[in-house]
Amino acid sequence: MQISSIKFSELNKEFRIDAEYYREEILNKIEVLNQKPHDKLENLVDFVVGPFGSTVTTDMYVDESNYRYIRNKDITQFRVKDYEPALIPEELYESLTTFHLKPKDLLLTVVGTLGKAAIFLEDDTKSIFSCKSTLLRCKELNPFYLLAYLNSPTGKLFSLRGKRGAIQEGLNLSDLKDIKVLTPSRTFQQKIQDLIEISFALSKDANSLFNEAQETLLKELNLYSYKPKHDLTFIGSFNGLAESGRIDADYYQPKYKELIKELESYTNGCKTAKTVINIYDSNYTPEDQTNYNYIELSNINESGLIESSTQTIGENLPSRARRKIKKGNVILSSVEGSLESIAIVDSKYSNSVCSTGFYVIDSSIINSETLLVFFKSLPGQMQLKKGCSGTILTAINKDELEKIKIPIIDNAIQNKIKKLIQDCISSRNKAKELISLTLKSIEILVSESESNSLNYIENKQGELNA
Repeated sequence: MQISSIKFSELNKEFRIDAEYYREEILNKIEVLNQKPHDKLENLVDFVVGPFGSTVTTDMYVDESNYRYIRNKDITQFRVKDYEPALIPEELYESLTTFHLKPKDLLLTVVGTLGKAAIFLEDDTKSIFSCKSTLLRCKELNPFYLLAYLNSPTGKLFSLRGKRGAIQEGLNLSDLKDIKVLTPSRTFQQKIQDLIEISFALSKDANSLFNEAQETLLKELNLYSYKPKHDLTFIGSFNGLAESGRIDADYYQPKYKELIKELESYTNGCKTAKTVINIYDSNYTPEDQTNYNYIELSNINESGLIESSTQTIGENLPSRARRKIKKGNVILSSVEGSLESIAIVDSKYSNSVCSTGFYVIDSSIINSETLLVFFKSLPGQMQLKKGCSGTILTAINKDELEKIKIPIIDNAIQNKIKKLIQDCISSRNKAKELISLTLKSIEILVSESESNSLNYIENKQGELNA
């Protein structure tokens, strides 16, 4: 049992008396910060609370626009995701000027998944934000430093300290104002900004490399400018229905036949996935007392990388953790709604286990990098979506996966795509290492000193550049 004691005069403005709020870990951290320059967040930023939830609803979204609505799920650690955005009309954006994001504004999630902080930059789409996040606009403090601090273990400890609620947890404005922030020298703050900006530049390079790989593939298939047309009415044959065993109308959309016709016209032709790829879908029984990295759909980023995992002991793994993976495999989501969750397994995650929501594949004909790009691009995504069926959980089964047509890409093009994806992965990994470096340096700043943290950064940067 842990016991903490505080004076009545030390209670916060709301007189919080719940034990969790004053647990030993937090009191110890407060004692450490009290020995260093620090301040409350309310003195360092201006706050803008998000609009009411009914202000922007899903029926207001549009397919094409230069304006965006940032939802809670769009906010990741450090950045706002730039894929699958919710777009809104210009007139809606202009009517909500109070909630316009400006460069170097921070968003902090305050409902649902709490305490994620992201920064808005000059080249981001003009945006407003939801009621599930709060805008922080720095006064004197460097916003990049505050971004790193809030995402660090210490920052999260203080930002999550004030969470309240049972069914859905949340943070009130008063909770945010009470967050304690260490305030180092401007030199240190600038150093953190430099690291983050280099990381962001590397991530941008990675995105460009992936886009170039997609462009290379689609141009090779003569599909770069291809735009499928969704017909509201069409006629199918009874023979086709009997052959496929499917009665859902979308399965017979003419756009799918048109796509297959385009693929079959490719110089090297195409074959069914059954003859091109190996599908590893047998269940694996994890060994007791063995630590595994467990990978779920949410652990995959937009560039086809495994971004994180949960490490757990074999006997405590979820029942759906039954796919053993190795370096070079491609893991492919089977679930509609997350069909773009596709990734290459690198050495770090070899011998991990992934959810049964993935198929594990590879091929001796098409390299893994090209498989990744194909399945994440239009021809692969359309066919995956077509194959999905079900009511409660809509997914593509193995039979439908095996029917997918895969073009036999020219080897020279495959090699070009492989190089682009390998460079993409390298840039993405370096970007992640720099973010890890900033987070570690914040913890050294808190627990030791600013000079020790700066020395650590210098040494680690030397290793990364070696």
